[in-house]
Amino acid sequence: MKCTSCNNGSLIPSFIDDLFRAHTCQNCGGNWILIEDYVSWKDRNPEHQFSSDITEVIDEPTGAMLCPVSGSIMRKFRISAETSHSLDYSSAVGGVWLDKGEWELLKEEKLAGSLNNILTTNWQNTIRAESAKNNFSEIYQSKFGVEQYQEIRKIREWLNSQSNKADLRAYILAEDPYSAER
Repeated sequence: MKCTSCNNGSLIPSFIDDLFRAHTCQNCGGNWILIEDYVSWKDRNPEHQFSSDITEVIDEPTGAMLCPVSGSIMRKFRISAETSHSLDYSSAVGGVWLDKGEWELLKEEKLAGSLNNILTTNWQNTIRAESAKNNFSEIYQSKFGVEQYQEIRKIREWLNSQSNKADLRAYILAEDPYSAER
């Protein structure tokens, strides 16, 4: 198989951390992993703890990548809300492309044991929700200022914990809460 990333190297059979099967590019060091091999290994080794040993910064390709087996376009899956980093997945084959250093990044982020979960709709929906929350938080901090935003969050949390929160909101929002006129 030809490397899907550098298009120069060949993918040779290997093992990731001497644990499960992969194919590694002899040129760029990227890895092609079949999720089936990863899950089988994980099922046989449920207690395995991954040690993190990240040593380099990963330059992630921005364009679409092609599956080295089927030639179809692979889909990108974000690994977390805190990073824009993503993995390339071929649903046609059930394989994941890891650029050189991405396995180490997954271990550093404590996600190496969740490789198959990253590829699920639930995981991706959670990341989208967390990203939206983070974006709104940044907008509110910019709009209100950091101190005011922290204070209003405390007030909001307190208000939402009250059983009569609707009455409390009405009181707060009333122009003159002591007037019978509206």
